[in-house]
Amino acid sequence: MNRSSRHQNAGKSAGKGAESESALIVAAHGRHYVVERADHSHLHAFPRGKKSDAAVGDHVRIELAAADQGVITAIEPRKNLLHRSDQFKSKLLAANIDQVIIVLATEPSFSEDLLGRALVSAEALDIRPLVILNKTDLTARLDDARRRLKLYQDLGYDTLELSVNSRPEEALAALQPRTAGVSSIMIGQSGMGKSSMLNLLIPGVEAQTREISAKLDSGKHTTTFTRLYHLPETWAVVDGKPGYLIDSPGFQEFGLHHLSEGMLERAFPEFRERLTDCRFYNCHHINEPGCGVLGAIEGGDISPRRHELYTQLLHESRQQKPW
Repeated sequence: MNRSSRHQNAGKSAGKGAESESALIVAAHGRHYVVERADHSHLHAFPRGKKSDAAVGDHVRIELAAADQGVITAIEPRKNLLHRSDQFKSKLLAANIDQVIIVLATEPSFSEDLLGRALVSAEALDIRPLVILNKTDLTARLDDARRRLKLYQDLGYDTLELSVNSRPEEALAALQPRTAGVSSIMIGQSGMGKSSMLNLLIPGVEAQTREISAKLDSGKHTTTFTRLYHLPETWAVVDGKPGYLIDSPGFQEFGLHHLSEGMLERAFPEFRERLTDCRFYNCHHINEPGCGVLGAIEGGDISPRRHELYTQLLHESRQQKPW
């Protein structure tokens, strides 16, 4: 029996009257999920119906459909939902996040556009961002990377310089207090060192990845699904709250077509205090006379680079979207 047939038959068996239980989604690949039950066992699960709107980090209700399968019947209320979107589709990243860890590196050179978009996404959801510059032992481009990051440090964003491979003890000491007791998602381009950070923070992470991959029947997709890991209880549990680390596949683009104009202007912290200075209540901060934001750019208080990102995101938000 193929996997599709198993799902159809399982869906029929998980009907009304079946007992439901709470579970945590710890991995997602398309419409296929791995959930963690109260006893910490893992179960393959899939949504009821065709729509798949659950994300890693979601607390859900499931009904057993077979010994090793469950049906997701409901999603518990979320604190937040981090996702990216383009003109054609929306991609869920993770739910119930406390912190977005944006992993950059000196080499290969990081995308400042992706960094800016990740920060805007975190700000829009009131999620704490942490910017990490990894591979600082590769010094050829270190000064340039620091120069590019100074803008964000001046805006008050927490930035951390690490060399996970050459100074692992120092990196671990810096990362532990920033990840203990919170649910964090690591995002970034491929090649920035996210896998090295995972291996440093979570002993035996490769074995856990293989186990989850097997549950998803997606061994060949080991690096392309989002998954949640428990950080070690010995240091990551704070006041009874565990620390989670969610790893997402590396990507080169971070579309934010889903953010409205009002959400965007408030997602730039340097814009907020100037919004009340605009002459017109419906100012778009593009070319309007008497705009507080444009005046701050002219006065050198807002970076033109940040305003360029805002105008691009505003253009994207106005595009018609089918989702």
